[in-house]
Amino acid sequence: MCPKIIFFYLSLSLVALQALSNVANAKPLGNLAQYPPERVLLTVTTATDGSPELAPNEIVLDSGQYYRLTIDCPDVRDDLSGWRVEMPEFLNNAHLRLVTVGDIEVHLQGLSFNAIECDEVGSAHVSFVPIKPGAYPLYVGNVPLAVGRPIGESGLQVKGNYIYGKILVR
Repeated sequence: MCPKIIFFYLSLSLVALQALSNVANAKPLGNLAQYPPERVLLTVTTATDGSPELAPNEIVLDSGQYYRLTIDCPDVRDDLSGWRVEMPEFLNNAHLRLVTVGDIEVHLQGLSFNAIECDEVGSAHVSFVPIKPGAYPLYVGNVPLAVGRPIGESGLQVKGNYIYGKILVR
């Protein structure tokens, strides 16, 4: 066999061994089932002018870490004064595990949902693992019914009151 061909195959073998070594030594970003999740609180309240307020306005998360986001709506009075929380870009880049409202648990295991509507005082919990780093918008606005749209309609309700926060995944 020609020395150039032998050298080529040896070089190719070394590159393949290095790649396999890198895969074998790769550290996972996290355990998708690791319990307990790190708790994160997002509070949505109503300002005196009727617009939504977020606390905090920015949530910083680490890719591969297991989180439980509590969305708390402490001052909603009725269906028309409630708030709709949407984060579709973020949810498309996270592994969803569980959504809890009251005592009802919805085990998603990677599926998605459009929004959470706070039309009564209370909290909802979303458990997830962010997968892809980036900056994602967090929209909070009127529930569709409050701006003359059908109940449960997806999409931003920009005719009413709304605000954008941010979910930053490192």
